[in-house]
Parts: sequence; C-alpha cells; structure tokens
Amino acid sequence: MRFDRIKLRNFKPYDDTDLQLADGVTVIHGLNGSGKSSLLEACFFALYGAHALDENLGDVMTTGEDETEIELWFTHDGEEYHVERRLRRSGDRVQTATCTLDGPGVEADGARDVRSFVTSLLRMDAEAFVNCAYVRQGEVNKLINATPAQRQDMIDDLLQLGKLEEYRERAGQARLGIEDVLGEKRGALSKLDSQIEAKEEAGLHDRLNELETELSEVESEIERFEENRERARETYEENDRILSEYEERREKLDSLESDIEDLRESIAADERTREDLREDVRDATERIETLESKIEERREAAGLDAADGEAVETRRDELRAREDEVREELTETRKRETMLSNQAEKLAERAEEFDSRAAEKRSRAEELDAEAEEAGAELEDRESNLDELESELDDLSTRFDDAPVSVGEAADHRESVREELDAVRDDVADAKAELESVRERLADAEELLDAGKCPECGQPVEDSPHVDSVEEYEDRIEELEAELETLRERRESLRDRVEAAERLVETENRIEELRRNRELFEERIADAREKVESKREEAESKRERAEELDAEAEEKREAAETQAEAAAEVGETVSELESELDEIDAERERLDAVEDLRERRSDAEERVERLRERREDIADRNDERREFLAEKRERRRELAEKVDEEKVAEAEQKRDDAEEYLEKVEVKLEELRETRDGLQNDIGGVKGELKQLEELREDRAELAERVDALESLHEETEELEAMYGDLRAELRRRNVESLERMLNETFDLVYGNDAYSRIRLDGEYELTVFQKDGTALDPEQLSGGERALFNLSLRCAIYRLLAEGIEGAAPMPPLILDEPTVFLDSGHVSRLVDLVGEMRGLGVRQIIIVSHDDELVGAADELVTVEKNPTTNRSSVRHEDAADLAAAASLADD
Repeated sequence: MRFDRIKLRNFKPYDDTDLQLADGVTVIHGLNGSGKSSLLEACFFALYGAHALDENLGDVMTTGEDETEIELWFTHDGEEYHVERRLRRSGDRVQTATCTLDGPGVEADGARDVRSFVTSLLRMDAEAFVNCAYVRQGEVNKLINATPAQRQDMIDDLLQLGKLEEYRERAGQARLGIEDVLGEKRGALSKLDSQIEAKEEAGLHDRLNELETELSEVESEIERFEENRERARETYEENDRILSEYEERREKLDSLESDIEDLRESIAADERTREDLREDVRDATERIETLESKIEERREAAGLDAADGEAVETRRDELRAREDEVREELTETRKRETMLSNQAEKLAERAEEFDSRAAEKRSRAEELDAEAEEAGAELEDRESNLDELESELDDLSTRFDDAPVSVGEAADHRESVREELDAVRDDVADAKAELESVRERLADAEELLDAGKCPECGQPVEDSPHVDSVEEYEDRIEELEAELETLRERRESLRDRVEAAERLVETENRIEELRRNRELFEERIADAREKVESKREEAESKRERAEELDAEAEEKREAAETQAEAAAEVGETVSELESELDEIDAERERLDAVEDLRERRSDAEERVERLRERREDIADRNDERREFLAEKRERRRELAEKVDEEKVAEAEQKRDDAEEYLEKVEVKLEELRETRDGLQNDIGGVKGELKQLEELREDRAELAERVDALESLHEETEELEAMYGDLRAELRRRNVESLERMLNETFDLVYGNDAYSRIRLDGEYELTVFQKDGTALDPEQLSGGERALFNLSLRCAIYRLLAEGIEGAAPMPPLILDEPTVFLDSGHVSRLVDLVGEMRGLGVRQIIIVSHDDELVGAADELVTVEKNPTTNRSSVRHEDAADLAAAASLADD
C-alpha cells in the first residue's frame, strides 16, 4: 500500500494544504510544534475516522472554522482509491457531513461503511494499524511497556490469530449452548418417561373395560325402568278410564229408566266380554305354562338348582365374587405383561445402543490408525530434515578449520578487527591532518623566504640563522606521505579482514541458529514419536472397548429375548382370564334371561288374575244390572246410592299409585341418565388419556432421536473447539519463531554491541535480552535510547513478518515513524538511519518519517519541510529540491 496524496482544508493548523507523497523514504522535517504529526494524523483519520482519534471530532477542526475537509488518495495492491471526509460544526456539535470512498468496483458511503471497507481491505482495524505500521509520537515504547498478555493480543490480532480464538470461543459457546439444550432435552425425555410410566401404571385399558361394563349395566337399568314406566302409564290410563266409566255410570243412574235398555245391552255385551276374557285367561294360562318350560330350560342352562329369586341372587353374588377375583388377577397379570414387554423393549434398545457405540469405537480406531500413519510420515520427514540440518551444520563448522578463531569467538574477533580498523582510520586521519599542517607551514616558509624573511621567526633572513627549516618541512612531508601510504594499505587489509570476520560472524550465527533448530527438531521428533505411540495405543483401546460393547450388546439381546418370552407366556394367561370374564358375562346374561322369564311369568299370572277378577266383576255387574232391571223402579234411588265406591276408591288408589310411581321413576331415570353421562365422559377421558399415551410415546421417540443428534453435535463442537485452539497454538509457535529470528536480525543489524548476544521471544510473547555473559535482562532494564531502538526493531520485525506472511505480493501500509528520535542520542540516531535503510532494502515500498532531527534528513529520498507562520499560526508544507538534498548528503559524508 502507498499514500499518494493528502489534501487538507481547515484541519488543525492547516488551512489549505495539498501534499504529494512518493515511494521510498519521505522525511517530514520541521521544528517542534510546526504541525508535522498532523499530516500523518490526517492520513490515519481519513482511513478510520473517529476510531483514529484520541480526541473529539471538534479538536481536529481549525480554530474558528465551521467546516473541515480531508481527502486521501492511496494505492493498494495495484488499485487506486480515494477517501473524502467532510466535518461540519452545528452549534456546539461537530458531526460528519460527508464520508465516501471510491475505488475499482466499490463506492462506500457513510463513516461506518468506509471504515468497514478499509478494515477489510487492509485486513487491520485502527488499533492494528497503529500496532503494525504507525509508530505514533510518544508511543515508541508501547510494545515493550505492554504486558505479555497485551503484547500477545496485539500481535495475534495483527496476524489474524484473534479470529481463530474468536472461532474457538464461538465453538465453545455453541458447545455450551448445545449442552444447555441437551440438558433440557434430556430432562424433557426423563419427564416423558415418567409420564408414560405413570399412565402405563394407571391401567387405562382395565379402567376402560370397567367403565364400559358399568355403562352397559346402567343402560340395562335405564331400559328396565323405562319399561316399568310404560306399564305404570298403562295402569294409570286404565284406572283413569275405569274412574271415568264409573263417573259415567253415576250419571246414567240418574236417568236409569231411560237407560235400562242400554243396561241390558251392556249386560249382553259384558257376557260376550266375559267369554272373550275367558279365552284371554286360557291364552294367558298357556303362556304361563310356556314360560314355565322356558324358565326350566334357562335354569338348567344357568346351572341353578331352583329358579326362584334367592337362587338367582345367590348365583349373582358368586359371579360377582369370581369376577372380582378374575379382574384383580387380570389387572396384576396385565401389569406383569406390560412390565416384561417394556423390559424386553428397553433391553433390545440398550443392545442396539451398545452395537452403535461399538461401531463408533471401531470407526474412531480406524481414524486413529490413519492419524498414526500420518504422524509416522511426519516423523520420517522431521528425521530427514534433522539429517539435512546436521549436514549443513557440519559444512558450516568446517569453515572455522582455517579460521583464526574458533566457533563462538567470531563476534569478538570481528570487534577486535573493527577496533584495529578504527585505530588505523584515526591514524590515517591524524597523518592527513599533520600532512596538511606541514604543507601549510612549508608554503608559509617558502613565502617568507621569497620575501627574504626567516620562515620560523619572520625576521629578515640575513639577521636569522633558521633558514634550514624549509628542508625539514619537505623531509617531514615525504615521511608523512610514506607513512600515510603504509596506513592506507593497512586500512585496506583490515577492511578485508573485517569482511572476512563479518562472514565468520554470519556463519557463527547460522551455526547457532542451526543448533537451536536442531534442539527444536529433536523435541518435535520426540513429540512425533510420542504422538504415533499415543494414537496407536488409543486405537487399540478403542478396539478393546468395541469388543466389550459387543459382548454387552449380546448379553442385553439375550436378556431381551428371555423377557419377551416371559411376556408372551403372561399374555396367554391374560387371554385365559379375559375368556373367563367373557364366560362370567355370558352366565350373567343367562341369569338375566331367567329373571326376565320369571318377571314375564309373574306379569302373565297377574294378568290372569286381573282377567279373572274382571270376569267376576262383569258377572257381578250383570247380576246387579239384572237386579236393577228387576227392581229398577223400586231400587232406583237405592241403586243410585249403592254405586260401588270401594272399587272407585281402589281405582283411584291404583291411579294415584301409578302417578306417584311415574314421578319417582322419572327421578330415578334422570339419576341413571346422569350416571350414564358421567360414565360416558369418564370413558371419553380414559380414551383421551390412552391417546395421550400414544402421543407421548411418539413424542418420546422423536425426542430421543433429537437427544442422540444433539449428543453427536456436542461431540463435533468439542472437536472443533479443540481444533481451533491447537491450530492457533501451532500458528502462534511458528510466528514466534519467525518473529524472534527477524527481531534478532534487525536488532543485530542496527545495534551491533559487545554487551548483548541475542533476544528471546517465548510462546507467551515474553521478551528477554541476553548479554554476552548470558545474563538475562528485561527490555525495560535497557537504557532509554537502547529501549527505544529495541522497540523500533520489534515494530519493524512485526512489519516484516506480516509482509512475508501474506501470500503473493504484500500490500502493507506505509511504515510510519512519528518522532522516533525522542529518546535517542546522536549515536542511536545513526543506528535508526541504518534501520530505515535496512527496511528499505527489504522492499518496504514507502517509509514516512516525521522528525525535527537534522540527522535523519540524509536518509530521505523525499524531503518535506513544514513551517508555521508565527503571525497566523497556520502551517504550510513544501518539497525540498532533490539536488539540494544530494548536496546536503555529500557535505555530511565529507
């Protein structure tokens, strides 16, 4: 990525500024407080908006202005983009009026959308941008001062490892959510089992049979009372008719004379009626004899010794007692049958569960075998890599066979040669200075001689004895030129020795790195061997467990068959008991038939009695009528007075009794109907509960299947969570190794010093600096300049790691250093210049440095000067001429 152009209007001290930025190293130079850092803050704000500010929106607006505009043009991965932000003040509030981003195939509108697109494009948010590419003023020691945990979070987020932790946490949350749902479903399954068991133990089928039997009995009672009601109604109507006839007779007695003929006709008619009644009596008698025959047949069929009511009731009591015993036994037997069936079913399900688990164990064993094979292949690769490393280590070690020092002494040797070279350089400089001085003195002496004066005292030559000094100067010049030539030759020789020593140091560092890598390879090989053995042992354990589960499954299957056979035997007993109940019902029906015939015989006998009484009544009436006819006149009043009141009273009594019975029977029928309705409701309730039982069983099967699925999903989320954790740990380990290597290379480049040997970065991002004598130091124990340089090296190493870690081209943001020399002395500033040159040599496309330090100017490809007008307090920028920059660099070299 590269910043191409930044345009500002009313942003902090800038009223109207347009700055072009190019590849290479750009130094933004100026006095403290001139507004240099504001240019970088504007670029940062253009990308991320308010998230890039440690202040309010209103603080970026130029004092006294109501609108601010920031435009940034940048190139990323070969594509050009343009961001525009415009702020507007409204009263005391400042808000974003416009925020847009244009680029190839994208038009983002709104602060949130622009920030989101930039974060996605650069693969880093504002915080990551600061931690990676933007060393802000005063934050040069940010990473060192951070705790290891904070440093770990910063670097992990930069390397996108935070996503893996986020995914692992999501998997963990999903696992916890599944555990909650699984616990809920298991509880629901247990609740369903309890409900099903409770309903099964309630004996709903037995209860339904009992209620249906009771309902049948009540309906029979209703039918019987309805028949009695009809007979009572007939009695009522008959006696009412009789009373009406007597009433009519009384009326006729008042006019007896006119009715005598009618009486005669009535007598004749009654005689005919008596003959008809005689036939009815004969028919009724024959009906009684027929009923007697049927009663005898039913008695024998019912097994009764007698057909009287006491014998029937006694037999009924016996049947009720036997029925109670059979029903009780049937209930217990059905419960046992249900229990055995359920046990058989559960044992069969348990066997299937063991079979399934055994299959899973075998499948897992096969997976572990495959994993062991993969681990074995990885072990062979690592052993091969170790052999290659050993070979390279041997080759490098042979380079010290002809060297003037042994392995481990190269750095000291290099420093010794460098010191000797520095001493020779100083001697050369001293010789050059003395040579120039002698030449100047020779020139002065020759000038004095030409003027006729002594070159030493300035007196006329004729008055001074010191005229031989010119020759001495010439001899000294000759000596110095010869000495300078010798020193230069020695300097060249020492430069060659320094280069050779540098190569030895590089070889020594490589040997040390290879030795460290050899230790790591040996540890990894040991881990790989342990992993292979572990996988194989676990696979064997899974197979053994599968065999145990097979045995348990077979055992459960045999037990299920045993229980099923026992349930079948009990089922036969249930059938026998139900048959016996059917026989009891049949025998009860036969008793009902006997009682019905007895009642019909009784009714027939009553009817015969009534017919006979009626014939007698008719005979009596005819006799009376004859008497009436004979004594009509004499007994008219007497006849009128002797109306048969007794029969009238009897008829009235019978009618009243019938009416009273009708009233009572309606009440009884109402009670029976209510009982029948209640039984029907109870039957409906039991049937509903039976339906609920079936629904519960269906729900239970569906829920059990859901629980199995959740258990499988729970296992998968556990594996996924572990996978993300392992992957994050492995990637972090690799990144730590690479970052440690780059940090040592960078720090060694810019801070070659006898005091420090290496830097260690452990897996938790704890930083340790080791002195040459092996003493471990916390980076905070370094001096201020060393600590700042150390932190800049760490930031550059992180930048390199990110650039190398992206596939293909590495479109990283510009490396931005804002006042990096705050804590550096002049010696450390020169090392910072070396660091900048190294980063440029590694291919960093654009480096932007903000500094008031003149020493950094020499490292610039582009120089931007910032000045502030003391009158208007407004800042302006200008590009310095490249020729002036080159001339300044040349003067600095001289």
